[in-house]
Amino acid sequence: MRTRTFLTSAALTTALLAGSVVPATAAPATAKGPGVFVTNGDRVHISSTPPRTASAHAWWTHVSGPGTKAKVTIWLQMKSGKKWHSVARNAKNLKSGNGGSARRVVARKKCANRSKRQWRTKIDVDLIGVADSPEKAYTKPVTVKCGV
Repeated sequence: MRTRTFLTSAALTTALLAGSVVPATAAPATAKGPGVFVTNGDRVHISSTPPRTASAHAWWTHVSGPGTKAKVTIWLQMKSGKKWHSVARNAKNLKSGNGGSARRVVARKKCANRSKRQWRTKIDVDLIGVADSPEKAYTKPVTVKCGV
């Protein structure tokens, strides 16, 4: 999990013009102040429903500040050599939640074989109607018996 701080456009402009450093964490938000949310995702795993697929989920949790819905995008990535390659992508507009099936987005890729490969996900949460940072969260790489 990764916590991200975001600022509204007006607060960001004011902070940058004043030469301020944007804090990594913030106090409770005001309409023009920073807010906090958590980007969440589970590790890549083999789905329990056929066909055999590499699968992962992403969601977000509101902590403070503006924003009640977000576009959550997840990229399923497989390592080939020294590079990570996105092999599946999905996005969904979601309310804040705890990762239950109604408040998460899933990415899946059908396995071509049972070769051991390293997998991870890249997750982006974009609050709808609120400026936030461009950071992306990455889940810890895991080895899964799924080649594509």
